[in-house]
Amino acid sequence: MTTTDDTPADPALSSLRRARDRFFSGRPPGDGIPEDLAQAWRRARFFGVPRDLAAPPRVRPPVDSPLLAAARPVLDRVAPALSGAMGLVLVDSRCRALWSGGGRYTGTPTPAPAPDGMAGLDLSEKAVGHNSAALALRTGRRAEVHGPEHFLDLWQEVSAVSVPLYEPTAGRPAGTVTVVVPLDEDRTAHPGAALAEATAYAIETELRGRARPPERVLLDAYLRQRAEGAAVVALDGSSRLVSPEAARLLSHETLTRLERHATALLRDADTGPATGPEEHAPEEIPVPDGEIPVPDGAGRTVRMTRLVHGGEAIGAMATVCTAARRARSAERRGHDRLPGLVGTSRPWRLTVSRATELARAVQPLLLIGEPGVGKTALARALLGLRDAAAPRVVDAAEQVPGEVPRWCHALAEPPEPAGGGGAPPLLLRHAERLGQSDVAALLSLLEERPAAPLVATHTPGAPTGPCLSRLLDILAARSVTLPPLRERVEDIPALLAGLTRRPSPGRPPLTWSLDARRALEQHTWPGNVAELAHVVREVAERRRATGPVRREELPYGLRVPPATRRLSGIERAERTAILEALRRHGDNKVRAAESLGIGRATLYRKLRAYGMDQA
Repeated sequence: MTTTDDTPADPALSSLRRARDRFFSGRPPGDGIPEDLAQAWRRARFFGVPRDLAAPPRVRPPVDSPLLAAARPVLDRVAPALSGAMGLVLVDSRCRALWSGGGRYTGTPTPAPAPDGMAGLDLSEKAVGHNSAALALRTGRRAEVHGPEHFLDLWQEVSAVSVPLYEPTAGRPAGTVTVVVPLDEDRTAHPGAALAEATAYAIETELRGRARPPERVLLDAYLRQRAEGAAVVALDGSSRLVSPEAARLLSHETLTRLERHATALLRDADTGPATGPEEHAPEEIPVPDGEIPVPDGAGRTVRMTRLVHGGEAIGAMATVCTAARRARSAERRGHDRLPGLVGTSRPWRLTVSRATELARAVQPLLLIGEPGVGKTALARALLGLRDAAAPRVVDAAEQVPGEVPRWCHALAEPPEPAGGGGAPPLLLRHAERLGQSDVAALLSLLEERPAAPLVATHTPGAPTGPCLSRLLDILAARSVTLPPLRERVEDIPALLAGLTRRPSPGRPPLTWSLDARRALEQHTWPGNVAELAHVVREVAERRRATGPVRREELPYGLRVPPATRRLSGIERAERTAILEALRRHGDNKVRAAESLGIGRATLYRKLRAYGMDQA
């Protein structure tokens, strides 16, 4: 994906507004304005972009966009979570808007239309001047553009962040994910940056899933090393993928030399059959004398690794080796892991890293996420960092009268002198279920003691009253959103190992076949990690066979592969209802049909129609 370098926040917005006014009055914008911004304004004027453009011009949208096809499942999941005036826009490599959703700040002066209402808007520099989507496509990095940095008057009160999306096989941006919010005069970090990064990562995962197998294997290896912060180059003998870090460290001559070296490696490779534990698992083979000195830095070398897939060499990975890089990687691995938590995927690591950073200060913290994503487990791990007393856990879903106000009163007391301790921290679960009196107690607590040791969890979806909305707005300043399991499926193998109970004496540990793991990775997991834990327990209790768990031993809804054709909304709802009925009744089709109010023959017909009859 992209680097997470933030756009510098200087100069101040007031200075930018004055510079913009000078520019449009025909005077130089001034010395305090970044030269690249002044150049962007000059380009827009050269292109003849009118500053008072009422709306971006429209161009013919692509009839069949592979990017949009891959992005739609992700966008359909993200759109309901957009709050307030936050807007989300998907842009292709030609800066054409393919999809939009959310608030009014998505490119038009009126409230945004329904998703796809912006399809075909031209957001290129030649059409609308300086903007974050065009900047991210040009630089290949995350870009933020705030208020007066925009060329158009239309966007003076909005702030946008864009994250480029990379094509799986070409290494060039295929488009961007852009999040737009009302302008904040403080110009702190863009509040939609994490959402844009997570959405872009999920879309790139979908794009990878549609790539041809050898390309996907090479790309996965490349992205895995990029996620760890490595400066890496992937080569297949005819093309190369160069990470931004490697592009900064290696010259064009060195990249050309590496390409020739990789071509020779692949031509002369005598790999033999693949020996990995899985039929399609890539085997990474270090190349003899693979440490190649390069002239681009003192003591800098490149380590070459050949990738073997299906018994054939499919490419090579070149990783830049520096002492500083190894030290940073070791430090980051130490910071990103908390006891009791499992996962190494990029969305999960970013979440844990952000939560750990916030938890180091004894202040309220809000953990947001779908049911079952692990909010309570993360909260307990974070509270363990503070080396404080065990937290008092209050579950608002249990609605114990007077419980929250009583503990709020204890937390409101000032800490005792050093060594005397104080009230244990409060872990409040299901903040969305709080009653009116509980909300009032918490608001009073935060007014008296803004740094109260409180960690709350919140599951969006239920309507919130004005008081609860105010409480959530206060806590949102220090909040972290946990990714759903469907956006971190690469963590499933590790989660399976962590969720499997220790076997009884004489029984082998529970293992999973490749086919079963693939079935688990294809599932949408509406119940997230909690649902996965339930599946593991159910399989462990029911199975009598030995050896790895096979696909046919999974619950019916997990054995069913994804639909082989595009389903309408009604068809998707009906398919989901059938799967849920079969799950509830232990795959008994007679009882499932009765619960759905249909005949058994009708159920079998629908199973065939949706490709579910082979499970």
